[in-house]
Amino acid sequence: MQKKLIYIVLLFVTIIGFLTYFLFFSEDTNSDYVAITPIAIHNNGMEFIDSNICSECHKSIVEDHLKTAHYNTFRPANKNSIKGSFVKEKNSLKLNNKVSLKMVARDTSFYQDAIVDQQEKPFYSAKMDIVIGSGTKGQSYLMWHQDRLFQLQASYFTPTNSWINSPGAPNKLAPARPVIERCLECHTTYAQNISGSKKGNQFHKTNIVYGIDCQRCHGEVTKHVKYHRLNPDEKVGQHIIKYSNLERQQRLDACALCHSGLRQEVSKDAFGFNVGDTLENFSIPDYDEKNLNSLDVHGNQYGLLKASKCFKKSTVLDCSSCHNPHKKERGEFSSFNQKCMNCHNSLNNPIVCSGDKAETQQMNNNCVQCHMPLVNSKSMKIQIEENDEISVKVRTHLIGIYNHQNSKEFDN
Repeated sequence: MQKKLIYIVLLFVTIIGFLTYFLFFSEDTNSDYVAITPIAIHNNGMEFIDSNICSECHKSIVEDHLKTAHYNTFRPANKNSIKGSFVKEKNSLKLNNKVSLKMVARDTSFYQDAIVDQQEKPFYSAKMDIVIGSGTKGQSYLMWHQDRLFQLQASYFTPTNSWINSPGAPNKLAPARPVIERCLECHTTYAQNISGSKKGNQFHKTNIVYGIDCQRCHGEVTKHVKYHRLNPDEKVGQHIIKYSNLERQQRLDACALCHSGLRQEVSKDAFGFNVGDTLENFSIPDYDEKNLNSLDVHGNQYGLLKASKCFKKSTVLDCSSCHNPHKKERGEFSSFNQKCMNCHNSLNNPIVCSGDKAETQQMNNNCVQCHMPLVNSKSMKIQIEENDEISVKVRTHLIGIYNHQNSKEFDN
């Protein structure tokens, strides 16, 4: 009897030991203990998770990234994300003598009401569901009609702090423009097209990842999160795309996807490109890359940078040499200027500014303002008033020596 009791006790202790091991010491990365519910799933099976999960280990990086234009370029419309005013006298856009658009807040939603001949009842009312654009230059607004996505006629222009006619829209009431997947490719991490056609505007309303988040650049992170939750002492990132491991052209391609102007698609899936892929296998430039006049400052920072001497003479210069995609850096000229000086002062023959001393002093020795000036976009033009169209100024990435009386003249 005593032997049987001892056997039972030993068996019990053994079972407890095994359970303790598997619960607390096992490093199986497929354990249910680290199960993560995806917020969206790519057509290729890739799972997207809430980027706030990344803050468990990268709190400051995530907090900084949430403030960037990249992250805020596509988000639900609400009182915090819409930049335009809904205050009387500031909430209307006159299209012509008979028609205007009035921006109205009702309950917790926001609308564009079409007013014809000053009638009290709107000709139609369109709800703003999505904000597209961070507000740095401006914003446009999208609406859902069932599962179809459309761009509304009134947009917001930051430099004038006013509502404007969406670029390219006529100065009369126009049908809402269908939004296709190529429109979304550079404004959001993922949106599932269910149209059955790349030109269709039907999307799965809940299978969307808003803004450009961690996973757009670092790939699927589920396995990465699971591994490091189970191995908290591991300081080297595992199961994730690292920019330091990519070749120069791969790093450039990651940015060129959205910053190299209009492109002609090669692949079928607009969201098929992943960081580390070769971009030309997915899309090719829809213009002559060798013709500087075809490289517009709006959206083709990559082409202009490649045409610059700074780029041609370097074997390492890429977008991340100057930009930290994790941080909101707009307006931090001293930081950018220091990066210019760090590079040029490291040369055997450091470059000494030969510009007019009075002019450079007036610009506070701002390298960027002088050598990468704001230039009128040829493609991005907006209508301020009924017959008043202006070009949007964008900072050029064609680094050179400019004649500032005519910024089109330069020696790069």
